[in-house]
Amino acid sequence: MAVINTEIKPFTAQAYKDGKFITVTDADVKAAGWSIFVFYPADFTFVCPTELEDLAGLYGEFQKLGVEIYSVSTDTHFSHKAWHDTSPAIGKIKYTMIGDPSGTLTNNFDVMRPGVGLADRGTFVVDPQGVIQVMEITSEGVGRNASELLRKVKAAQYVAAHPGEVCPAKWEEGEKTLAPSLDLVGKI
Repeated sequence: MAVINTEIKPFTAQAYKDGKFITVTDADVKAAGWSIFVFYPADFTFVCPTELEDLAGLYGEFQKLGVEIYSVSTDTHFSHKAWHDTSPAIGKIKYTMIGDPSGTLTNNFDVMRPGVGLADRGTFVVDPQGVIQVMEITSEGVGRNASELLRKVKAAQYVAAHPGEVCPAKWEEGEKTLAPSLDLVGKI
């Protein structure tokens, strides 16, 4: 799990987006600017559609920040289309749904469950240089929160734009940040 602050590895994958099958590469991700990779165990399951629908509801907010979202499972892009066509929750998705049946991406991000062939519930925020700035892994039964992810993206973008400043716990856009220094040691 030593992927934080590392550059994403090269990949080429098939995906489903906007009623079409498309190819997505690491170069596409870097060209998109900020990105989020949301790995989940499998299509046609239980917690996964609630999370993906939650993200779909805030997709416009992420796009306003210049963020593209890529959901990823070890299912195929064909399975993603079938799920999109049959599930009311998944039918709301406008972002890219990547199929990773070879496990390349899932292994690249170190979220493949050994011997199972399914991804752990992993979330990664990637900056425009392709470097992983935020990561979160939860167990299969614990769903994620898109609002909290949006807050983390804003914090990562703020820190990237303001060298020398950091965002404290529960930081929200517009709130005070910290400027680490010798004078601040022991005063928080």
